[in-house]
Amino acid sequence: MDVWSASLAFGPGRTALALAFVASGVALGTVSGLTPGLHANNFALLLAAVAPSVPGPRRYVGAAMLAAGVVHTFLDVVPALALGVPDPAMAASALPGHRLVLRGRGREALRLSALGSALAVAFAVPLALPVTAAMERAYPVVSDHLSLVLGSVAVLLVVTERTTWAQVGATLALAGSGALGILALDLPAEGVLPAGEMLAPLFAGLFGAPVLVEAVGGEGVPPQADGTVTTSRRFVASVALVGTLAGAVVGYLPGISSAIAATGALVVLPARGPRAFLVATSGVNTANTIFALFALVALGNPRTGVLVALEDAGVPVVLPLLLASVAIAAAAGFALVLAVGDRYLAAVGSADNTRLSVGVLGVLALLSVAIAGALGLVVFTVSTLVGLVPGRYGAKRANLMGVLLVPLALGI
Repeated sequence: MDVWSASLAFGPGRTALALAFVASGVALGTVSGLTPGLHANNFALLLAAVAPSVPGPRRYVGAAMLAAGVVHTFLDVVPALALGVPDPAMAASALPGHRLVLRGRGREALRLSALGSALAVAFAVPLALPVTAAMERAYPVVSDHLSLVLGSVAVLLVVTERTTWAQVGATLALAGSGALGILALDLPAEGVLPAGEMLAPLFAGLFGAPVLVEAVGGEGVPPQADGTVTTSRRFVASVALVGTLAGAVVGYLPGISSAIAATGALVVLPARGPRAFLVATSGVNTANTIFALFALVALGNPRTGVLVALEDAGVPVVLPLLLASVAIAAAAGFALVLAVGDRYLAAVGSADNTRLSVGVLGVLALLSVAIAGALGLVVFTVSTLVGLVPGRYGAKRANLMGVLLVPLALGI
């Protein structure tokens, strides 16, 4: 089938069926995005395991899976801000976002994230074809020098820390997480869920548990002011555009996570701060889905967990249908952040912070066991200890992405 121009039928029956599948994907993405510590890759593997048993045309199943992935990228900021348990793709935004929540600007933070994701979709679709053409020419060169590229990213993460003490912490976090990646990524994951891999306990320990440990005994989420966005439209649009372009890098290069790309993107921005982190990281996170889809078509290599799941499920890549699914899911995701996010913050703010933190820690531990077995619990515990390092030194949590950077840079 020609993936660039597919012949689709738009009769009322088939349109209704396609929309029903996309709606089911939106519902699944809502559940996964709001679940603390559930990484998009693990969620995608669950989808791949279930997809073959779903009745209906494969292309519609694929549209539902992609819709779920897109909605996940909109909503994963909610537990990142409310509970401190981000999907690793939102790692760069978690700590700066917390500063806004503690200032009572959590509702604004949610809207900034939603705008960053929505603008990324608007920018990425028209940019996808020229960027894909450019990357097709550049990819062989980059691939041949991938270790140098990833090593440069690692150095950039360290040297862009603002203090010497933070640079020490960044080095320790990068080295510690890199060692974990080398030792743990290929360990057998024998949990009861079909998405068995060590990514879930690694990421839950590195990025989620440390924030919860630090929150025990704290005052929790304070009352939140209104959701008015206090930055200019031009600022939001420019940061989202930079995040979108950084998302193209994530979509084509293995090992460059959304968190790392967003951190690099902020180096070229004239203004920084927690608002820029949120918009840029959300833009990278969502744009990555679109660029990775085009990279799959052009290069034949899936770059995200959802696209790997599409291939594993034998879904035909029909671009018009999949892009329509992305557009619908993006609109739904934007609305859901506004509708659900405020209530999520309010519910967390009214709960006992210590009990909530301990309870979510328990959920992350159980999730690690369910996905990766008893060994997953060990990996989760060790990862939590490593994940505490950046906070102790005032370094960025994105340095913990050494868990992927270091093994790939070393060719392991």
